[in-house]
Amino acid sequence: MPILSVRHRTVYRYRRPVAFGEHRIMFRPRDSYDQRLIAATLDIAPEPASLRWLFDVFGNCVAVTTFDTRAETLTFACGITLDHTPEHAPVFPLAPHATHYPFGYGAEDMPDLARSIERQWPDPHHEVDAWARSFLPPQGRIPTQELLAAMTRSVRANFTYLARSEKGVQDPLTTLRTKLGSCRDFAVLMMEGVRALGMAARFVSGYLYNPRNDRARHVGGGSTHAWLQVYLPGAGWVEFDPTNGIVGNRDLIRVAVTRDPAQAVPLHGSFFGLGSDDLGMRVDVDVVELTADGVTAHSAQGPPTPPVR
Repeated sequence: MPILSVRHRTVYRYRRPVAFGEHRIMFRPRDSYDQRLIAATLDIAPEPASLRWLFDVFGNCVAVTTFDTRAETLTFACGITLDHTPEHAPVFPLAPHATHYPFGYGAEDMPDLARSIERQWPDPHHEVDAWARSFLPPQGRIPTQELLAAMTRSVRANFTYLARSEKGVQDPLTTLRTKLGSCRDFAVLMMEGVRALGMAARFVSGYLYNPRNDRARHVGGGSTHAWLQVYLPGAGWVEFDPTNGIVGNRDLIRVAVTRDPAQAVPLHGSFFGLGSDDLGMRVDVDVVELTADGVTAHSAQGPPTPPVR
């Protein structure tokens, strides 16, 4: 059970001092049986006029802050320490009726899962449908875990990761046709594919651990990361990271889970000034493993990512 430390820093810069509107911050990981939060700090400069915490509709922890001063920079720095329990060779104890696809959800679960099964993006020519069905055998059933693992690893093998600074998510059809995208684009494509097969899926935002002594292990470090969960009877919500072909929670630190990626923006806010005042932002995320005495064992800092506000 490694102890991981996360340092997440976001800096906004402006041409002249500007005023700030409300900001919503989703940096704090979710406590669970597979990741236990040990400590968390949040430092903001300039000092906010108010800071309050709440749980959103999905149970994610959100900080809401307001300001009464002007400044040329606005900085959010979060420090996290957590005990992470990875599943290196996950075997999901599925309910007997769900071990093979197709399967159905029980009547007691459907009211809560229905919105996570609904398709969110148009697919007029059924291209995403065809992509999802390409993982099914010509006839008969397929082990459910085998199906989802094949879909996850196919994206890692056949698509090219491309860090994007543009706001929002790419249309899944664009991702499928170009075979290019960011982690959030790959997550949304697979979510739509899973939903096309009648399974419930939701978006996950968080952090990726990638040891420096194994740089080929993963892509997408140095900033926040995105993947998805699929609801499987008997196992519950199970992690799948198509960007890196990960099945299970290995190296994934969960911060927020939502039905739609727009509901999982790590940091969202506004400023009052001219458009030309905005000089952009810089995001740095460093994930390290700590030894028993708190010393850094491995570092996973990647290049900084400058997403738009």
